[in-house]
Amino acid sequence: MKIDLFNEIQNPRPWPEGHEQLRFRQAIEQAVLADELGYGCWWQVEHHGAGEFSLSSAPELMLAALSQRTSRIRLGHSAVLAPGRFNHPIRVAERAATLDHLSGGRVELGLTRSTIPEWRLFGIEPDEARAQTQQAFEMVPKMWTSERFSWASDAYRVDDAGIGPKPLQKPHPPLWQAAASPASFEEAGRRGVGVLGTTMWESLERASRLIGLYRAAAASCTDPVGAFVNDQVGFFTFVHCADTDEEAMRNGAAAAAAWYTVTALTFFEAATEFVRANARNEELMKSPGLTGDFLRGEAAAAPSEANLLIARILQGEPVRDEEVFEVLSAQDSLIVGSPETCRKKLRAYADLGIDRLMCLQQIGGIPHEKVLNSIRLIGELIPDLE
Repeated sequence: MKIDLFNEIQNPRPWPEGHEQLRFRQAIEQAVLADELGYGCWWQVEHHGAGEFSLSSAPELMLAALSQRTSRIRLGHSAVLAPGRFNHPIRVAERAATLDHLSGGRVELGLTRSTIPEWRLFGIEPDEARAQTQQAFEMVPKMWTSERFSWASDAYRVDDAGIGPKPLQKPHPPLWQAAASPASFEEAGRRGVGVLGTTMWESLERASRLIGLYRAAAASCTDPVGAFVNDQVGFFTFVHCADTDEEAMRNGAAAAAAWYTVTALTFFEAATEFVRANARNEELMKSPGLTGDFLRGEAAAAPSEANLLIARILQGEPVRDEEVFEVLSAQDSLIVGSPETCRKKLRAYADLGIDRLMCLQQIGGIPHEKVLNSIRLIGELIPDLE
């Protein structure tokens, strides 16, 4: 399992003078350190209008800057927002290919539909987002591998254009899809692209079943959108390592993970649905295929202790930091503690067959120097996990 870094450029209040410049400088310093330590990939998100949650609204510029400050770590979009009003497929292909040259062939390209608040910001009709994302998945690799490119649909028309540059990697950089639901895990597999699991607070058991869902779909893919099937699983989780378990708690890692979850659910306008933790999508549960089987198989599952805790916080209930740490640290998906504690939790993920663990270490209000120390300590564990 490769150990990667996942970065939002989080910017929680209070905001001192020059806070945005500070956050960008800190992110670059973290990436340079990760490059030196042998991390596999730096994954940069794309979000718009996200406030404290993320300053990463121009990830292609951040990755271009990192391409000139690093030499080994791969550079990943996790993921480009694919509907055309965000990013026209031609621009996606051009920018990623240029970055591939600037980085010496280190690009990993993910695509995703995004969600309601960002669609609203850019004037995107929700029923157009899925079709345009599918077209982007098909168009981008064709532009990379064809001397001349044509396309005709309701959304796009391209007549015999020469799109350049072509990427340095041949036939093209690996393609990925961000996925936060069983349906999107299956969708990624059927497209023949890698899956970037961005779910939160998954148990190891459910993560294993999501991976199995993806692997089954990828195994049946005979017509991938790209030139090859990228049968890889990336999985996101919260990580903070300190010299001792007690120091990790004092650093506020569990509270920061709770802040991240609440802020993310609020930004994505999913808080109300999260509180209804026992609700099921009946239409999906009745659906045929792998996703329907997956949902029917977990219909009786109770919400996790972590989800119940987050629901309490979302409803305004005050929760002591000690309780947050106790409940969240018990979850497989919070890798917080001493190097030995983190090693055991990382090994459990590796045993699931995950290819890349995307470690979010710059979380909420954890101080920058504590983030750097965590990156160093996890970096020392990399040889034991690969």
